[in-house]
Amino acid sequence: MQSTDLGNKEEGKIWHRKPYPAAQQGVIANIIHSTTGYHSKTIRFLHAAFDSSGDSLLAGDHQGNVYVFDLVGNRFKLVQRTTQACTALAFNLRRKTEFLVALADYSVKCFDTDTKELVSWMRGHDSSVSSISVHGSGRYAVTTSADTAQLWDLDTFQRKRKLNVRQSVGIQKVFFLPLSNTIISCFKDNSVFAWEFDTLHCKYQLPSPIEGSSLRYKVFAATRDGRVLAAGGKSNHVHLWCLESRQLLRIIQMPTKVRSVRHIEFLADSFDGGSNQVLGVLSQDSIMRFINIRTCKLVFDVGSHEEGISTAVISPNGRYIAAVMENGSLNIYSIQALTQELNKPPPPLFKVIEESSKGTTKLTMRVTSGRPERPWKSKGDKVHAKMFRLQPNVSLENKENELPDGLNKKRLQSLLKGFGEYPAKYRMFIWRSLLQLPENHLAFSSLLDKGTHSAFVHLQNEYPIKSRKLLRVLQRTLSALAHWSAIFGEVPYIALLAFPFVKLFQNNQLICFEVVVTVIVNWCQHWFEFFPNPPINVLSMVENILAHHDKELLQHLMNCNVTSQVYAWPLLETMFSEVLTREEWLKMFDNVFSNHPSYLLVLVAAYVICSRAPLLHCNQREDFEYFFHHRNNLDISAVMKEAYHLMECTPADIHPQRLLDDFVPLTKGQYPIFNKYPKFIVDYQSQERERIRQDEIEYLRERQLVHEMEAEAAQRRVDDETWYRKQELLREAEEQRRKILLKEEEKLAAQRQRLAAVKRELKVKELQLLEAARRRFLKYQQDQREMELNRLDDEIARKATMRDRETAATVRDVEVRQMELEAQRRLFEQKLVKEQEMATQEVKGELNASRRKAELEDQLLQRLIEAEQDGERRARTLAEEHLAKTDQELIDADWRAQVLRKQRCEDLDREACYQELAKHLHGNKVTESELLDTLREEEAKKWEEVLEKREQVAAEQAITAALDANRKWLLEREMNDAVELSAKLQDDDGYFERLRDLRTSRTEQGRQTPCKTPSQPGNVCLNDSSAVNSSLPLSLDRGRQNLESRERDLMAEVRQLRQKLMSQARVKYAPPPDAQWSS
Repeated sequence: MQSTDLGNKEEGKIWHRKPYPAAQQGVIANIIHSTTGYHSKTIRFLHAAFDSSGDSLLAGDHQGNVYVFDLVGNRFKLVQRTTQACTALAFNLRRKTEFLVALADYSVKCFDTDTKELVSWMRGHDSSVSSISVHGSGRYAVTTSADTAQLWDLDTFQRKRKLNVRQSVGIQKVFFLPLSNTIISCFKDNSVFAWEFDTLHCKYQLPSPIEGSSLRYKVFAATRDGRVLAAGGKSNHVHLWCLESRQLLRIIQMPTKVRSVRHIEFLADSFDGGSNQVLGVLSQDSIMRFINIRTCKLVFDVGSHEEGISTAVISPNGRYIAAVMENGSLNIYSIQALTQELNKPPPPLFKVIEESSKGTTKLTMRVTSGRPERPWKSKGDKVHAKMFRLQPNVSLENKENELPDGLNKKRLQSLLKGFGEYPAKYRMFIWRSLLQLPENHLAFSSLLDKGTHSAFVHLQNEYPIKSRKLLRVLQRTLSALAHWSAIFGEVPYIALLAFPFVKLFQNNQLICFEVVVTVIVNWCQHWFEFFPNPPINVLSMVENILAHHDKELLQHLMNCNVTSQVYAWPLLETMFSEVLTREEWLKMFDNVFSNHPSYLLVLVAAYVICSRAPLLHCNQREDFEYFFHHRNNLDISAVMKEAYHLMECTPADIHPQRLLDDFVPLTKGQYPIFNKYPKFIVDYQSQERERIRQDEIEYLRERQLVHEMEAEAAQRRVDDETWYRKQELLREAEEQRRKILLKEEEKLAAQRQRLAAVKRELKVKELQLLEAARRRFLKYQQDQREMELNRLDDEIARKATMRDRETAATVRDVEVRQMELEAQRRLFEQKLVKEQEMATQEVKGELNASRRKAELEDQLLQRLIEAEQDGERRARTLAEEHLAKTDQELIDADWRAQVLRKQRCEDLDREACYQELAKHLHGNKVTESELLDTLREEEAKKWEEVLEKREQVAAEQAITAALDANRKWLLEREMNDAVELSAKLQDDDGYFERLRDLRTSRTEQGRQTPCKTPSQPGNVCLNDSSAVNSSLPLSLDRGRQNLESRERDLMAEVRQLRQKLMSQARVKYAPPPDAQWSS
């Protein structure tokens, strides 16, 4: 798996070598973003989104970095740093370079990927935005949060509508149906509504799910044609709704290990017409399963318990899956590689019939796991199904012959002997099973990450291969071999040995490397024990076989001075690739991989024996070398047949099988250690090569320095010559210019003299013209000032006349207002006098009728009443005087203010003046209310003075007898209460409560003081206070009635004002209707 760390880079390549997702569980690239420093950490990716073409991917992390990945151009670029975690992304706008990102501050921003500038900032949500859905035209978008959904116009970036709902009913998701003008809104109460996009009227509502179902919808997905809606939640059921008939189409039951569904999305297909058949379901175990919604078969799955998926998106073209992993990385999967199960060999020809579950209804279908099967037919017309049963006692040999993927080595060998080769369609599959390749991705990636080995940096000079791809794969494979074991960086023929396998497996480097390593470990045993010389021990085995089976040919070769290094070693070091065609080579290695490693050496001897006729006619060493380095007219089937014959007929003492080990597959996880070579020689050669390389680098550096110094010296000489030549030219040009300047100076002197004379004449004329202009301007200015003075005189006279008229009118208005106030004051005085006289007469009559025999008390009451009247008169007089003075001062101040205001605002018309007068009249009313308050305060003060005097009188009479003191004390308390009530008659807040308390206290006192001696009609006792108490309520009840009527009127006005304010508030703050789109 190729892993790319973005780090601090703002752009770069996604992968540095072409990915092979088929060998990596479909993963094209694994992208991580880590920071280096004192505290290194990994920045987690949160969300991803594809553009409308499906070839570009947008991804954002929790620090606000947004990247664009071009999966076709193999480039990534940092397009924005928002400094906030993103909550949703959208990349399929009408303008291809713009994208929407929802941020943690509840806002949605639009950026441009080319300019990296902010295009617009959209606000309006009160909670985090969970999804962004873009209309098929790319001009409109719907953003969804937990409490609202808002529709935006992406041309003007203005909000068009807003979906209002009750707080008790939250929103799950609102999105556009693909390729339609319908908006689907899904709420937390399982209600699903469809709205018409143009009018935003409700088109229909899906009915409630099946009764008894506890599934609460949380995730939704729709097919591209907008006909089927999939919904899932906290259950292992997925509901499929038909939006045309508005009925529940099917309930898909996921496997029992699935307890809840976190995300669902349909897999696009170019040939299904928009009716997507494969649904991806991400469950709580972080595995995304892709199922066929018609057959309910599991097509493939992505993710595992160790590498779980947090969320995933599928490209619109159905090529890629971008999965945000739980560890914060981003995996990009190839859907084509994940669906290659269809291209694998057919399953064994036996089937297991399972009974259908009786508990499931026709509507509910279970998802069955397993690889998808495709129909496969043999060459015959009929398929014979056969049931294979394992025997209870299986021998050890059969166990050893069992291969991965259900193959058997004995059966393959019998098939090979019958047909001579494996089917070309399944050859690679059979080879991988025979060699038992472990596919150690991590170990191979670590070898590749070490880079190109120094021994193969200039490989193209030694092997000029036309195909750059093939050369690059060969270079990487050889470098990986050299990093695996140091000897392969020194072996000169390793490229010849690996080249046929590299050419065959150039599209899968991992398989190529492991095949080469397996061949080296098993079929190249004891090759490197005599390094750097050829393997004499291995060649001697071939020579022994040849000596035993064809002595004549061996004698001929020895007579021609041809050793096994000439006729056997070229075949082995090139793996027969120079003498065989591709088909012959593949056919031969079908047999090599199916037999013991010694079969390769026997095959070399068989090739020489089958070529004895042309070899016996060769006498020159060059002819033999040419024969074993070029293709010959030789039947490879006859060679392999001869090899099998030699394998059976060769004696055991000289058979290579005695000296070579059996086949041993590579270990899983890590590759085995290879150290079967003279380490000191390899180390010495590597050290020498490194020393030579360093010497060469030093020599090249010194030569480069010498070249640079020579070039610098030559450049310096050229610069010096150029500088001297320029100096000479400058000196000559300076002499010429000096002569020209002298001539020009003489001409300028003559011209200056003529110009000075002309200037003098012009100056004289200019002074004359200026004097004439000054005189003309002074005359014009004088005329203008006279005209301005005349205009000002007329204006002053007109304004003075207007001001006199306004003053007279104002004086008349003030006089009229003063007369009105005076009349009101007199009426008020008359009312007060009448009320006071009436109260006095009533009190006097009652006192004279009830207190005929209490002269002292009558005199005291008379004095108190007179003092009270005097206080009232003095207070009224004082209030009238203050009121008159205040009115006069107010009138004077208003008159002065009006005069000053009219002087400042001379251009205002008469209507403005009247408005100002109205304002000042309103001020007079306010002043009058203040004067009334002052009058009330003065009245209270006077009542306090009266109270003090009454207290003095009571103190003087306290010297009398105890009975008189008691009676006077009662009278004094009654009078004190009356004074306090009269001083606070105008207090609206507590007057009536105090009056009720006074009555209550008076009633209690009357009850507590029983009358021992009933009074006669003609005789009044001095100790009896009933007459005094009965006189006070008479004068107080009349004022109380007036105040009660005023209070009732005031409370009625307050109620009317409150009702008016409440009606205005209802009209202004009317609540919006529930679940309605509003502008």
